Amino acid sequence: MTPQRLGLTQRLPVWIHCLIGLLLCASLSAHSQTYPSKPIRVIVPWPAGGLVDVAARQLSNRLQTPMGQAIVVDNKLGAGGNVGADQASKATPDGYTLLFTSSALSMSTALRNKMSFDAVKDLERVAVVAYAPSVLVVSQNSNITSVQDLIKVARANPGKLSYASAGVGSPAHLTGELFKSRQNLFILHIPYTGAPAAMTDQIAGRIDYHFSNAAVALPQIKAGKVRALAVTSAQRMPGLPNVPTMAEAGVEKFEADQWLGLFAPKGTPAAVIEKWVAETNKVLAQDDFNQSLANAGMSSAKPGKAESFDAYFKQDLLQWSQVVKAANITPD
Repeated sequence: MTPQRLGLTQRLPVWIHCLIGLLLCASLSAHSQTYPSKPIRVIVPWPAGGLVDVAARQLSNRLQTPMGQAIVVDNKLGAGGNVGADQASKATPDGYTLLFTSSALSMSTALRNKMSFDAVKDLERVAVVAYAPSVLVVSQNSNITSVQDLIKVARANPGKLSYASAGVGSPAHLTGELFKSRQNLFILHIPYTGAPAAMTDQIAGRIDYHFSNAAVALPQIKAGKVRALAVTSAQRMPGLPNVPTMAEAGVEKFEADQWLGLFAPKGTPAAVIEKWVAETNKVLAQDDFNQSLANAGMSSAKPGKAESFDAYFKQDLLQWSQVVKAANITPD
């Protein structure tokens, strides 16, 4: 805009400015009243059948009727969830493309200095949907029978114990580093190419322990192949009622659940986000939804507001940034 045109705009009567504002509000209102008028795409940057995908599909299936449109889950894999997140961040902010991902987003942001998008600035937090605790497991043949046993053995043998993860920067990795830093332990990190590979070596006793996601750990615990020492959630897991929390096991202020939630591209109309929050909150109150998550090793979040998720996300990012800095972790 030229300086002359800018000056003309500034000299417009106040009533014209008011009229422009009213027209804009009317346009946004009309959009929110007609939304949605076509199918909605939910990008899931993780494999079909995995923890995040299961939660996304359970939610999407229950939202199609109240939304009045098909909700299509689109798995876009790569770069630890960043390929799909990048696509969502660059989508048209009209409410027809959303992102469903996990706390791997905040962990990845903490780990990488340069990314193709800014998770804080380019995405709107919409709703936390579920939490997925990790389970601290050892081989069934291990002599370690409690978290305190593990700490004692690690302190007596610095650098000789090892823990597994699904890869550098994965939730299992950063949770393991959080545990080490809180207890001032020297334990070797062994990164694998995924959670199943880590669990295979855990069962065989080739590593000493790891923080496995509950979906992978539960079948092996029930089969008697690994022993659960503690869960990282604030409360005991319904599926593992006899397994203590980390706090109950003597490690205070240690909670490291993965969160799973909805995001929208920055600039998505507030009315659209409010609709998603309202409808998601209704699903979170459904017993059958809660049970479906529990069966997959997750727990549903409590109904909340987008602002609460925003604050929670930023706090989560801060925690993992501190862990990455303290452990001097760099990406592959």
